[in-house]
Amino acid sequence: MKKIILAIAAVGMTATATPAMADPPPWAPAHGKRAKQAYQPRYYTSGNGIRYWEGEDGRYYCKRSNGTTGLIVGAAAGALAGRAIDTRGDRATGTILGAAAGALLGRELTRGEVRCR
Repeated sequence: MKKIILAIAAVGMTATATPAMADPPPWAPAHGKRAKQAYQPRYYTSGNGIRYWEGEDGRYYCKRSNGTTGLIVGAAAGALAGRAIDTRGDRATGTILGAAAGALLGRELTRGEVRCR
């Protein structure tokens, strides 16, 4: 008899928790998932391949490369070039200076001249 009563009590506890997981009524203020889904930005592509969109505030925004790939490739190429140029001693100075110069140059080449305003 105790097992039956405990089983009924367990089913009753789970049945009362189910409505709390339901979506709120449509007239309730939007919070969480519905508030995030309310605004869907429109993406546009310019003639030179830059994607931009209009934000909720009416301003236009664009996404461009931050230069990380160029920084890494430039640093590697600069380190190799610096090591080849500096032939005296342990060649650490040439490697470090070449890596720094290559990283800066590669980053600027990847970022380009795009202005997002």
